[in-house]
Amino acid sequence: MTEAILVLEDGRTFHGEAYGAVGETFGEAVFNTGMTGYQEVLTDPSYHRQVVVMTAPHVGNTGVNGEDDESDRIWVAGYVVRDPARVPSNWRATGALEDRLRAEGVVGIAGIDTRALTRHLRDRGAMRVGVSSAGTAPERLLQKVLEQPEMAGADLVGDVTTRKPYTVQAIGENRFTVAAQHGRPGDAPRPSRAPPRARPRAAAAHRAGGARRADARRGSAHGLPLYPYYRKKYQ
Repeated sequence: MTEAILVLEDGRTFHGEAYGAVGETFGEAVFNTGMTGYQEVLTDPSYHRQVVVMTAPHVGNTGVNGEDDESDRIWVAGYVVRDPARVPSNWRATGALEDRLRAEGVVGIAGIDTRALTRHLRDRGAMRVGVSSAGTAPERLLQKVLEQPEMAGADLVGDVTTRKPYTVQAIGENRFTVAAQHGRPGDAPRPSRAPPRARPRAAAAHRAGGARRADARRGSAHGLPLYPYYRKKYQ
């Protein structure tokens, strides 16, 4: 077992063991509370340059496969889990999660209290973080973390966008064709709808209610019986 540490830019430190590739990595610490979908999280380009903390304790139970990726690679800068699966078990699995992380060079850490780390990030906000399984001292790792650029203002679109357009081909039999017209340049805009008319039934009901209240007042003045509602209200 290779020891690993995680150090946040505010100095908070967690000790665990290496998970995935061995080495050092830096990024912005964020958390994900999903109990499933870890493969989609790892391959989601929106997590580029971020170290993702999985709040749910058990990760990797269903392994990985070649169908659930959101892109063609893992984008996270680092991965943090508490209790990774020892043996994946799923009929769709083609490999283990740690093997996939190791193959793509993703440095991770396991065996730490990810719920405590999540609460810390929730209260103090996302911040820079470093993960090391290379024997780096916590003080030195903190110094490296503070040297990292902040995420605010970073332009990452060019890093994650596709290099050229591509078409996702349809799979299966073509059963329906949908045609839609969005208009052409120069077409006259549609006239706005007229304001809704007053609702005659509602107006008539309001007038009828007023008449009943007036009758109730007159009945009360002449000693006539009142409806139960008006008896309570006007006596």
